[in-house]
Amino acid sequence: MTDPKVRSAVIGALQAFTQYGGFDAAALETKFETVFSSDDDFMSKVDALDAVFDDAPQLEELREVFFDLLMINFFSEDVKKLEDDYLETPEWEDIEERTLDRGTELLNLLLYLNECEDENIEPELEDYLKEFLLVDEDEFQDEYRIYEPVIAHQVLIESPVSEIKKVAQTLAEDSEVKELFYPMMCFFQNPEASDNDKGAVANNAINKPFDMAVLEILFSFK
Repeated sequence: MTDPKVRSAVIGALQAFTQYGGFDAAALETKFETVFSSDDDFMSKVDALDAVFDDAPQLEELREVFFDLLMINFFSEDVKKLEDDYLETPEWEDIEERTLDRGTELLNLLLYLNECEDENIEPELEDYLKEFLLVDEDEFQDEYRIYEPVIAHQVLIESPVSEIKKVAQTLAEDSEVKELFYPMMCFFQNPEASDNDKGAVANNAINKPFDMAVLEILFSFK
């Protein structure tokens, strides 16, 4: 099964990538749906997902965010078919070990948006950083280090998207949030963005196909 929000996110991302990138990513919608809805085990689905990307190198920059979506789908749908404590088993620990270098910080953000929905609260950047990631807690200093550029520039939530772009372009190349900084900040600035608002985000985007694809994923989970 595919979680409805995940299906919507995949379709939205592919359509945005097509609209802003000139490659017909939307034509691969059925292939991705086959992967996500498959009853195979998780690592087999990862292999199948990678095969789709291997056959469509124009889509390469979406590979890891789609891995995040596959993981979210696993948590929301696939786990229902497994034992209650599956996520504590050696089998799952092994999967986590084998996929340590996969995915992006988008996974944390999507988990947060699911929590917002469960608790019926509006997503806010400060809440995400302090209450979900716990960046102020001593034992979560890894999260603090990763999100330091976001923490330092929270004021951008009140700034024009052109200012978000300027800061995004100054982030260190090895920052784990560099690619996601612009779409993430634009999303938190305006989670209810209209088509006109999205147009302004697109006009200032650093990498339009990727930025707008990520934004559509976030709006699907809002």
